[in-house]
Amino acid sequence: MAEREPAFVRQQSIVHVPYTLCIMNTVLITGGTGTIGRRLTQLLLQQGCTVTHLSRSPKASSDGVQTYQWNVDTSELDPRAIETADHIVHLAGAGVADGRWTDARKKEILESRTQSTALLAEALRSTNHHVKSFISSSAIGYYGSDTGDRPLRENSPAGSDFLAQVTRAWERSVDPIADLGIRTVRIRTGVVLAKEGGALPKLAQPIRLGVGAPIGSGDQYISWIHLDDICQLYIEAIRNEQWNGVYNGVAPGPVTNADLTSRIADVLEKPQILPNIPAFAIKLLFGEMAITVLGGSYVLNKRVADETDFHYKFPDLRKALEDLLR
Repeated sequence: MAEREPAFVRQQSIVHVPYTLCIMNTVLITGGTGTIGRRLTQLLLQQGCTVTHLSRSPKASSDGVQTYQWNVDTSELDPRAIETADHIVHLAGAGVADGRWTDARKKEILESRTQSTALLAEALRSTNHHVKSFISSSAIGYYGSDTGDRPLRENSPAGSDFLAQVTRAWERSVDPIADLGIRTVRIRTGVVLAKEGGALPKLAQPIRLGVGAPIGSGDQYISWIHLDDICQLYIEAIRNEQWNGVYNGVAPGPVTNADLTSRIADVLEKPQILPNIPAFAIKLLFGEMAITVLGGSYVLNKRVADETDFHYKFPDLRKALEDLLR
């Protein structure tokens, strides 16, 4: 059985980003309107960075962010986005849990990641630029959607299910950018806890109403991370030239679904009296996509812990939930 979640000392609630990161630097973000992209943009702007976005709908500079046009389906990308960038953070990709996994939806999930990366690689090949680093989102789905309590590190083997296949192809699509001599980092992101967007509001709402309960067995592990900490990992990957390759973007202590549900209820001061939601009901509702909530994995932040001096703002789940739910 995997080790229990460690205890940590409470951290300060203010995010500190080295100001020297952003002197004369421009960070281009794809997927800038998503949960991570919005917060990352905000943090970088607070530090004096120039931030630009790529979007299907370009617009003039707004709130300090210039948006350039791209269209992955037609392989179009405004070269000014690449010409002006010092660093690229690639977050774009269709939401895995935004709809049932039909064949068409699976194709969209895969190609929104691999084709967008290929378009950026071609733009970097064909454009006169000064890009120093390419930081790509990835996912802990690389290891498989249901790996039990076996501890997983960056060098653990890939899984074989749909999400693992997608993530392996997603990471391979970054290789041509590394071949150009650009430093590349892939961050395998866990379950991001945020006030808006992601899993937490969906988990918390029924608990607020007094009808929350663990899902399935409740024993499946959730490798979570607070939104501010995942954004800080991206910032550190930009700033620190020693970062290269794959890092697991998770907090130090995974918890079970039952533990997470109980701690949410505790923070919200709500009773938890209902039995677990049966697995068959989730499967009927979501089909194959049910594995995203019925499965689980125990992912460790091995490289972050052993090779960097990165400090988590929220290494403890309760403190993270108190920050997000109160």
